[in-house]
Amino acid sequence: MDAASNNSVDDIRSIRDEVNFLPTKAKYRVYIIDEVHMLTTGAFNALLKTLEEPPEHVKFILATTEPQKLPTTILSRCQRFDFKKITNENIVKRLKIICKESDIKIAEDALELIAVLSEGAMRDGISILERCCQESTDEIGIDLVKELVGIPSLEYIYQITKAIFENDEIKALSVIDDVINSGKDLNNFLWEVIKYMKDVLVFKASGNLAIYTKEELEEIKNIANVVSRERILNTIYSLSDLENEIKWSSQKTIMFQAGVIKACSSTANDGIEELRRKVEELENKISSGNILVNQTKPVAVANSTKQQLTSQPKVEQVPSAINKEPVKKVSKAAQPVDNNSGNSEVNWANVINSLRTSGKVRLFTSLVNTKVNQQGDMILEIIFPNGLTPFVKGLLEDSANRKDLTDILLQETGKQWHVKLVDGKGGGGSVPTEISKKDSNPMSNLGIDINVIE
Repeated sequence: MDAASNNSVDDIRSIRDEVNFLPTKAKYRVYIIDEVHMLTTGAFNALLKTLEEPPEHVKFILATTEPQKLPTTILSRCQRFDFKKITNENIVKRLKIICKESDIKIAEDALELIAVLSEGAMRDGISILERCCQESTDEIGIDLVKELVGIPSLEYIYQITKAIFENDEIKALSVIDDVINSGKDLNNFLWEVIKYMKDVLVFKASGNLAIYTKEELEEIKNIANVVSRERILNTIYSLSDLENEIKWSSQKTIMFQAGVIKACSSTANDGIEELRRKVEELENKISSGNILVNQTKPVAVANSTKQQLTSQPKVEQVPSAINKEPVKKVSKAAQPVDNNSGNSEVNWANVINSLRTSGKVRLFTSLVNTKVNQQGDMILEIIFPNGLTPFVKGLLEDSANRKDLTDILLQETGKQWHVKLVDGKGGGGSVPTEISKKDSNPMSNLGIDINVIE
């Protein structure tokens, strides 16, 4: 009985009246109720009494794909058997038996593709095989299987994937036009592109893939060698979002073209890749001990900082005017001076060197050409003379990196600072000030200096 269309109390009552009759041929009377979760509450209550005390000659099989919708009173009176998906290997074995008995000629790669498309359901695999037999009396190949299920040619998938990673928008749009003109469904095409990129990522990680020929694996290898994992992952996420948007859009072609152009955007992808590459180059230079400041003069940061730390201030013996005893006076000229600092008490060179020695390489490379300016006794402005890039800004605004920087400042100065980033190339006008004016400070009449931080 199909419970999706026969789910009333009367349908269950008719079964309950029949269970008392003995079987005429077989040993048992077996009732199979498919989609049992579709039964109404009244129908479940009508079936409950029969399930509690069934006759010895009656067996009930309740089939469902959503067991969580069944009442606990029903579940507690049944034995539960969960059927798992069939593996691709077993599906291929079964399809080979069917093809042998039915005298069907089919290629090995076509059988493997049918097994993948069936997604663990033997019935779906047999249905695809039957459709292939109706279309061709000759040997069934992988191209015929792809054509029947609406999968675009792998050549289209490879071309658009390569175009996206090469930021070739014209080539990508040309491939989309070819796919549309060939009558392929855009949803299926997009899903196949996402799966292909996933395979490229898997190949980059493990070097192994199934179902692909040697020529196809060579194409995947060519893409994997020139694209980073981060780029592949970001593109997969972007196209997955596009797939969800296309489902609810009435203009699928426009949405698809716009999404592919976005994935090809060099600003969104390669800009970050270029910044990451530059950071890696800086890290390699730092590991050698020397870096270039302003690209003109090599400076040994470790040696210069070490010299500042080891230099001792000059001490003079000055007689005291009160008790005639000499007192020690420290010459300001002999104190370490931070040439990169503006109006600040912080020895910025020591801070930067501490970042390097503590292993905070990204923070060190981001701040190596900066200077600082103190605002009040709590706020420290970090000025970027060459401009503050979005990548560096995002790096320094990260909570973990900001905590590392403030901890180093606390260690070097003994004070807790609030760090503010200033774009020196833009004149500082684009960065909002964090200190309110004195006349707008509601606490100014108390005669107390208060730093107001937004």
